[in-house]
Amino acid sequence: MSVVAPVSSVAACENRSMKTVAVIGASANRAKFGNRALRAFERQGYQVIPINPHEAEVEGRKTYRSVLDVPGPIDMATVYVPGHIGVAIMDDLAKKGVPEVWLNPGADDPQVLDRARELGLNVIVACSIIGIGESPWRG
Repeated sequence: MSVVAPVSSVAACENRSMKTVAVIGASANRAKFGNRALRAFERQGYQVIPINPHEAEVEGRKTYRSVLDVPGPIDMATVYVPGHIGVAIMDDLAKKGVPEVWLNPGADDPQVLDRARELGLNVIVACSIIGIGESPWRG
């Protein structure tokens, strides 16, 4: 597993128009970062898949309970859940074969990182919204 600082916005955005990103912890609450991320990735041209077992729909998109329920491949995941939930999600991401996992502030609990390391996941510990050249505070 690699844990790295954020890459430049230009590098992070290469070929994004065809990338599929799972927003884990997507929320219908527009003030939450799980919602802000969904909108930011969408603005940048990503195909966005909201993941949240407690929401049926977020921003007009069908929400999946888990990445394992998503048909087809997922190119990257951005995680917005607390550590006690994130540990189990690392297993799902490994089973799904997600090649890039962003652990955002608040989701980067040491236990989550340890589990990701055990599973060999490629993890980036940084704010994914900033990583794609957006501001997390943009409406």
